[in-house]
Amino acid sequence: MEFRTVIEPVRSKIALSHDVPLLMLGSCFTDEVGQRLQIDGFDVCRSPLGPLYNPLSLANFINRTTKLKLYTLDDLTEGPRGWHCLDYASQYSDLDAENLLSKINLEQAKVRRFIGKRPIVILTLGSSFVYRRADNGKPVGNCHKFPASFFNYERLSVEETIEALKKCVTNLATAGVRKVILTVSPIRHLAYGLHGNTLSKATLQLAADTICSQGRAEYFPAYEMLIDDLRDYRFYDSDMKHPSEVAVDYIYEIFCQSHMDKATIARALECRKAYKASQHRNILT
Repeated sequence: MEFRTVIEPVRSKIALSHDVPLLMLGSCFTDEVGQRLQIDGFDVCRSPLGPLYNPLSLANFINRTTKLKLYTLDDLTEGPRGWHCLDYASQYSDLDAENLLSKINLEQAKVRRFIGKRPIVILTLGSSFVYRRADNGKPVGNCHKFPASFFNYERLSVEETIEALKKCVTNLATAGVRKVILTVSPIRHLAYGLHGNTLSKATLQLAADTICSQGRAEYFPAYEMLIDDLRDYRFYDSDMKHPSEVAVDYIYEIFCQSHMDKATIARALECRKAYKASQHRNILT
């Protein structure tokens, strides 16, 4: 008798190897998977300017990076810690605007050079809720601890999400990337309530399905593995929102079986073994 709906690995048409770079963008869940890929010896650029949860922020980052559209003072906002770039993580703030612009533009240039290596891109969608500046309606990637009154928020429609994802994959394809893998993060965003989180994830799934059905990308079911396969609070961290280490390891294992051949997996395991050995510290007696 089965007490779980087990999701079996399905062989993907997108094959990963140690010869092909990987660019990981999106929710903080992509950082978890990216870290494991790095340990396993892959050439990975992960969350280069911090996590990006909503499709509009992803589209903005990809558009600016692929077209090397530099940031200027007009793109910054004065706030609690001097100057802020609300497109990216809160670390992108500085008392000196020129220092901040230099930091962002250098990071963006590094990512553009990495895209020039023709990587496979993995986009992890976190939420269809978008925060916009109340004064001009511009979407932001991170609120940088500005007061709540500085923003309005809304849930994107399926059509708006599809349009944002189309921009992502079109700009990436034009820049020469090999393939795009789409996935929906299993991390629960409970600030919008359980129903709001369900609607948000459903919006992302419907949009991702449309993009994949058009042949623009391939879908990997990370969300379904936690919600429908593991399906137990044992596999969540103490905050009951993020997957536990065991859950991420399980999802990663299925990901490897889906996208890697036996030789690649064997090499990954050797790299992992070497990494663990390098982290070992002798206990002095």
